[in-house]
Amino acid sequence: MSREDSDVNRRTYLKYVGGTAATVGLAGCSEGGGDGEDGSDGGDGEDGSDGEDGEDGEELPEPETREEHLQRANLRINQRAPWIFLNRQYSVYGIASRLDWDARRDERIEAQAISVTEGEPSVTITQSSMDSGLDPHDHRETPTDNIVVQAHDGVLGRNADGDIIDALATDYERLEEGRVRFEIRDGVTFHNGDELQPSDIAYSVNRVVDEEVGITSPQNDQLAGVTGAEVVDGGVEVTSDGINPIVFSLFASYCKVVQQDWIESRESSAINSDMNGTGPFQVVEYEQDVEIVYETYEDYWGDAPEIDELTIRAASESSTRVSQLLAGETDLIVNVPPQEVSRVRDEDSTEVTAVPSTRVVFNAMRYDVEPFSSVEFRQALNYAIDLDSIIENILQGFADATGQPTLEGFVGYNGEVDPYPQDIEQAEQLVEDSGHADAEITLETPVGRYLRDVEIAQAVASQIDELSNVSCEVEQRDFASLAGEVTSGNIEDMPHFYLLGWGNTTFDASQTIIPLLTSDGALSSYREDEEIDELMADSQNLPGEN
Repeated sequence: MSREDSDVNRRTYLKYVGGTAATVGLAGCSEGGGDGEDGSDGGDGEDGSDGEDGEDGEELPEPETREEHLQRANLRINQRAPWIFLNRQYSVYGIASRLDWDARRDERIEAQAISVTEGEPSVTITQSSMDSGLDPHDHRETPTDNIVVQAHDGVLGRNADGDIIDALATDYERLEEGRVRFEIRDGVTFHNGDELQPSDIAYSVNRVVDEEVGITSPQNDQLAGVTGAEVVDGGVEVTSDGINPIVFSLFASYCKVVQQDWIESRESSAINSDMNGTGPFQVVEYEQDVEIVYETYEDYWGDAPEIDELTIRAASESSTRVSQLLAGETDLIVNVPPQEVSRVRDEDSTEVTAVPSTRVVFNAMRYDVEPFSSVEFRQALNYAIDLDSIIENILQGFADATGQPTLEGFVGYNGEVDPYPQDIEQAEQLVEDSGHADAEITLETPVGRYLRDVEIAQAVASQIDELSNVSCEVEQRDFASLAGEVTSGNIEDMPHFYLLGWGNTTFDASQTIIPLLTSDGALSSYREDEEIDELMADSQNLPGEN
């Protein structure tokens, strides 16, 4: 492919990078959910209605099933426009040809799944940022999770297709409403040589869901509904408030297991600078904000990795990561920008692999500060955006537009909800109606965390700035700093208007809507909608797939 052909469209791109998962994702198929078309609520939210009526003003029927509750919540969110939902992110990786590895939709990079076909059995991975600390229960970002997952296992896990698989638990069952049981694997040891105990698993669960156990974990809502865990007859029983229909799905995606004695005998600084897990790799060197080096854990309970040594580093600029890959300084990089795809693919020593991810990229707005406290102003910003233009010109087709927080293929996706169309006249009128004409706003964005994040933010700001009665500019931020403000638990720490992304590996609407858009959501900057709160609370007390 010539350099002039670098503006390859998405379908051509997926054809030459190959990969079943990419092709399936492109077609709109995904694990774990329906298509949102049966039981949809109707309405497209473009008339600013309050969510009680359909598109033509008819009274909508009360939702009955769990999925209908989730679909109604997505409709309500679209109509009230708490945020601007932009697109499903595509994960685009550059990889050395000497490696064999398939990209996952959940953005997880498990070095155990990497095969080395040529050269030394050592691998270097370069992300957009390093970790925010090594405590497995005290972070919310994927870069940190990719560092933690090398050393720590979960109670359950997922394979590359997203299916639930055994991990530290070898069996699991629902005993009754609000109680499930896990049977724990024998013969597992931590990296310090101590044997895994069921009490370590119970402690790990409680450390996430109960702030009195040790920390106020920002992962609390990742185990939404879970109230605690205890050892019973050699197994671990987990209780929930209500049915908790996706409890096994939650444990397949979240809650890494730690050793209670190891954690409780150390200060926070020590916990955040070393790891003692049961995973396939153990830490041998850690330099904060620079790199982390692992070696294979010889007594790992599962299949031995093919890699002897693993190094994870970071470079915030995508061009830097590409240059390092082409120079042989790293073996796997994240977020290859579309304009660099041909450059990576055309080299004999490097390849490109991609997959539609489980991440939605959005512009969040704080409901408690002007002008974003006005629903009319928020709707105006949605009407100001030309999503098709951003996807075509900035992302060159490597994205799917969305008008809701739930991605297509997830349980609760509402197939009747479309993105807002660009309508400048409507946007300007809504600004006038809001009482915030001539507002000056700033969109804060990370640099290099997501595929072309700065360029997306600049396009959004430019389109908003085209309104005659709003001006908008962009402020570039360090991702760790921005994420720290959003995950602090205090809404007053959050920026007024910011770009971030949210990955949801449960394939269920609840694990995006609950943390981001309910009144007590851990990362919510929208806390004023009782209908959304009620719909989500009801959905968690209705039966689901597990």
